[in-house]
Amino acid sequence: MKALEVRVGRAAAAQLASEGWQPNLIDGLIGASGGPKWLILGKLDRALSRWLHPGRQRPLQAVGSSIGSWRHALLAQNDPVAAIDRFEDVYLRQTYSSAKPSVAEVTAASKTMLMTALGEEGAAAVAGHPWLQNYIVTAKGRGLTNRSGGSGLALGLGAAGLGNALSRSTLPLSFQRVVFAHAKAQPLPDLLSGFNTCYVRLLEHSVSSALLASGAIPYLFDGVVDVPGGPKGAYWDGGIIDYHFTPQELKQEGLWLYPHFSNRVTRGWFDKFLPWRSKPCSGADHLIMLCPSEAFLASLPQGKIPDRRDFGRMTEVERMRYWQHCVSQSQRLGDEFSDLIMGSNPLADCVVI
Repeated sequence: MKALEVRVGRAAAAQLASEGWQPNLIDGLIGASGGPKWLILGKLDRALSRWLHPGRQRPLQAVGSSIGSWRHALLAQNDPVAAIDRFEDVYLRQTYSSAKPSVAEVTAASKTMLMTALGEEGAAAVAGHPWLQNYIVTAKGRGLTNRSGGSGLALGLGAAGLGNALSRSTLPLSFQRVVFAHAKAQPLPDLLSGFNTCYVRLLEHSVSSALLASGAIPYLFDGVVDVPGGPKGAYWDGGIIDYHFTPQELKQEGLWLYPHFSNRVTRGWFDKFLPWRSKPCSGADHLIMLCPSEAFLASLPQGKIPDRRDFGRMTEVERMRYWQHCVSQSQRLGDEFSDLIMGSNPLADCVVI
């Protein structure tokens, strides 16, 4: 049973067949929202960092929302593997006073996890990295969602969800995409289109606020008000607009790598509740998607990877044991990726999409 599924666009397949797995072929990374789902990708991220980092000088654009942006911040550290180790350890050990902790308690715990992962020099590493160009995607509220709490926010979110069910074209009425980007980063009109997208230069003193804003799920996590350098207002989880992104829209030359939790993509957070808007990723010529295989997922406890609902349906001991088991099993993803890039057949077991 293969644990890793590798899905490649036609242009990517042709380039890999011709040149093999060369780190400098990769021009971009995509990191999706998903909370605890990231745990299944930790070992793969470690393998990717060992492959991408040595001797690299070419720019690498890393676009992420929510936990995806946090993962990319870890890759920007001077020692990415050590940073992933710290984050994984503190993430696995997080505990709360009840099955339904307060927003303040979750926010405090999240800040602690981020600061533990970044350490004293982590923000500087993200803002000033010589080639890893982070794009931290956030959703700034508009109208009733441009506040950090209260009944008005609930009304605004409800209206946004109902409007989105009718058409995604209504969502810009409630949210603006604000991207906190590396000083040398260029706009990405294909991947980040619409929503009156605003790019703000990412500075050392704004890194932690931008990352916290990118993961601020309403009514689970406090919104971040007035992120330094950005437009005034309340900032929310970037996944509200860009939950999994839509990489089939990429038209830039160069290859984009997308380590993901599954082979399906859901465009925005509200679309999670609309099953017909979740689709297998296809038609992305320059994309390489790395994801757990269906067989691997079925072999895990409960036949799934960790997710946020585990906090309410398991005791802390059960959840920690289950998450740790999934993390241990995910080593297979990293090992199979390493075997692939070192093997004689660059497209061994790859699925062309």
